[in-house]
Amino acid sequence: MNEIDQLFNTLISQNGSDLHLEEGQKPKIRTQGKLVEIGSEILTREKMITLLFPIALEEDWHFRHFFGLGAVFRLIPSKIRSLEELDLPPRIKDFAKWRSGLVLVTGPTGSGKSTTLAAIIDYINTTQTKKIITIEEPVEFTHVNKQSLISHREVGKDTMTFASGLRIAIKSDANIILVGEMRDRETIELALTASEMGILVFGTLHTNSAAKTVDRIIDAFPPNRKNQIRTILANNLKAIIAQQLVPSTDKKRRWAAYEILIRTQALGNIIQAGETMRLTSEIQTNRGLGMVLMDDSLMELVKAGKITKEEAFLKAIEKSKFTEEKPAATTVWE
Repeated sequence: MNEIDQLFNTLISQNGSDLHLEEGQKPKIRTQGKLVEIGSEILTREKMITLLFPIALEEDWHFRHFFGLGAVFRLIPSKIRSLEELDLPPRIKDFAKWRSGLVLVTGPTGSGKSTTLAAIIDYINTTQTKKIITIEEPVEFTHVNKQSLISHREVGKDTMTFASGLRIAIKSDANIILVGEMRDRETIELALTASEMGILVFGTLHTNSAAKTVDRIIDAFPPNRKNQIRTILANNLKAIIAQQLVPSTDKKRRWAAYEILIRTQALGNIIQAGETMRLTSEIQTNRGLGMVLMDDSLMELVKAGKITKEEAFLKAIEKSKFTEEKPAATTVWE
């Protein structure tokens, strides 16, 4: 067994998600969202070459960091978990039934965005006959064709950029396009264009609430384009799922907290008017439709005993909801 395989086995046995190797550092894995050292050996240049030589391609050796060689490996589950297994809100299943529009899954790195999208795509693949194109960097989940026809395209190998891959996908008679990351203006604009053309587009952004997601899209464009983009987004945005993973009370797993915004008649008007501050009340008003605020989702997890109030406070948007007011001190005279 190669030495790198031993590290991979440790990653799996300790339920980690990523293995980090950097010259001058000890090996580390990310588990339950935190980086943990494994072993006591500092990785020298010679050790890095020994570890990476059996698996690295010639072009891979050009990737370095400030202190020398470095590599990051992500563990990809061999089985795609279903919407039910992920305990996702039932309303999300309806998102897979839409014929067109834009659905955004947002959150910080490592919040499970790719896992959520994989479950949605798998549900579509199981229940519908669609042509689905995914554009990712890297391809994290490989779908086997069931009812649908799925084509995976990896940025850097099958296409140069997300934008170029999306431009080709739009011309490929796709019903559904998954954009692994909407990281620049061109990609965002092409995703909006695709949704206007009758394609159902799933994409991700690194934002933690529905309001910040809408603002992030609008702010990607210069002032003279903002009104145009607001109109397109107002007409085509179908839903936003903002999610975070929070350590459980016993620290043995993580629970997902969600903010969910779903299209209503008022949503388009709010976006068109640039009044994203009204989205909070829009979500609160429509809880019966399956909408929920991030802070309310966190509070539900606290009340269920799944996470601590301290952990909820760290993830909360309105942190005052998770601070306990201490009674004022009183003086007793005898």
